[in-house]
Amino acid sequence: MRFLIDFFPIALFVAAYKLHDIYTATGVLMAATLVQTGLIYAIDKRLQTLHKVTLVLVLVFGALTLALHDERFIKWKPTVLYASMAIVLGAALWVWKKNFLKIMLGSQLHLPDAVWVRLTGIWIGYFLFMAATNAYVAAYYSTETWVNFKLWGYAFPVVFIVGQGLYISRYLGDEAPKDPEAKKP
Repeated sequence: MRFLIDFFPIALFVAAYKLHDIYTATGVLMAATLVQTGLIYAIDKRLQTLHKVTLVLVLVFGALTLALHDERFIKWKPTVLYASMAIVLGAALWVWKKNFLKIMLGSQLHLPDAVWVRLTGIWIGYFLFMAATNAYVAAYYSTETWVNFKLWGYAFPVVFIVGQGLYISRYLGDEAPKDPEAKKP
């Protein structure tokens, strides 16, 4: 269900582009992202920072695309988002000595600190890869190719998440809190 909520703005964007043009698709993306954010809030009763940042970037870059009638803004939005995420995770880890990934997920996943650091480095690398890939496609290919990349490029996060799951699966339970009552007869 969550995958569908995450995917539907991109799917509607691509469909609107195929049926009309990039400007109609941008308006559809803006509306779909608002609906998506509302659904996430209705389900979780809160929004994560990523959802808020994504919504703001879609609305700002979408509005610039529509107001200036310049498709470059919407095409560069993913690059800005991914690069920003990499910068924030890197600055937090190496400058402020805080692991935002562990702060956000540490209550759900009990992993050794060294694994959290490696995991954050992997996420930074992933975000930089996605930022560079989107920038390359946006700069050197047609809008049609970029839109197709947005649809089929959805495989990147799916493969990445599966890879992350495989990586952390061997560590799950290593630092899980012990139940003090379990040892009593």
